Amino acid sequence: MLHDSYKHKGMRKGLVKLIRDKGIRDERVLDAIGTIPRHYFFDKAFLEHAYQDKAFPIGEGQTISQPYTVAYQTELLELKETDKVLEIGTGSGYQCWVLLQITPQVYTIEYNQVLYQKAVKFFEIMHLQPHTFLGDGSQGLPQHAPYDKILVTAGAPVIPKTLLNQLKIGGILVIPVGDATVQKMMRVVRVDHDEFTREEFSNFKFVPLLGKSGWNASS
Repeated sequence: MLHDSYKHKGMRKGLVKLIRDKGIRDERVLDAIGTIPRHYFFDKAFLEHAYQDKAFPIGEGQTISQPYTVAYQTELLELKETDKVLEIGTGSGYQCWVLLQITPQVYTIEYNQVLYQKAVKFFEIMHLQPHTFLGDGSQGLPQHAPYDKILVTAGAPVIPKTLLNQLKIGGILVIPVGDATVQKMMRVVRVDHDEFTREEFSNFKFVPLLGKSGWNASS
């Protein structure tokens, strides 16, 4: 049975202070990090890692993202409560839960079937209701487009045009772009039908974005 103790809540406060000290200013993001029991995503043997500011393996070659990275990407999205958001890479479901703390309209797609099934089961247990999909996230979810915001939680070799085309005018795409070693966080705003502005931010290291417009899974 999942349990959230005073000890865990205290550890989350410490994590929020650390992330704030690193420069995160969006209070809604900080509140989400301080509210969500990250230890729910960890096996009992690894609970001491839950509130450390680091990524941690979740199987299938994937990780639960570092809390600072989650906060950083979410802050760049400039979320509104009415935003319709597409998340590429459900993974553990932690980043998705952070998004849901700010807007209820979250569509999330996962490439790996094992992780997808685990995340769906977790969302059901926690009574969370994102729109979940199994498939090639590098192609987005055109059937539900356009989106106010798109968040990619894996490193891409280039910015997929398929995702740019699924943004609303004024919409924001946040995506790490680079090689297998390091990626630069990018924020793209759709100014008009064929006009986009691009900003570059800090370097990060993500697992690779797999799929047709990412790193091909068979290569």
